[in-house]
Amino acid sequence: MQTVYIAGGCLWGVQAFIKTLPGVVETEAGRANGTTDTLDGAYDGYAECVKTTFDPSVVTMEGLMDYLFEIIDPYSVNRQGEDVGEKYRTGVYSTDSRHLEVARTFIDSRSDANRIAVEVVPLTNYVRSADEHQDRLARCPDDYCHIPQALLEKYKRAAHK
Repeated sequence: MQTVYIAGGCLWGVQAFIKTLPGVVETEAGRANGTTDTLDGAYDGYAECVKTTFDPSVVTMEGLMDYLFEIIDPYSVNRQGEDVGEKYRTGVYSTDSRHLEVARTFIDSRSDANRIAVEVVPLTNYVRSADEHQDRLARCPDDYCHIPQALLEKYKRAAHK
């Protein structure tokens, strides 16, 4: 198994979507690349993210990039849907340089690469989000989500066959 940290705006929807993907074995809502190891205190520069453990024999890093680009506006800086702020930036973080290389190659190979605002950097810090944010949309399906319901459910049926 391998682990990558994916930021696509508010983590509630990102986690709900990623959980349905083939090859994803575990997800956890968290914060990437803040400067502290606590959930308390002032904003410390983190991006809301989903710690994604996946089976590379089922889904590749490039495949995960394809999925990410289905649910984000890749040109938007610090905003996805109605969620605005630095913590809602899009990004891919990892301690495995191969993951970052694949992510950069994926972006660079696109005809719109010069407009893409997805951060691709090493993971320097990760903090698990509070329990209330874990699988939030499963527990509170009427909460706001920037990802359309049809997209949230697009792979759900396939993942459970």
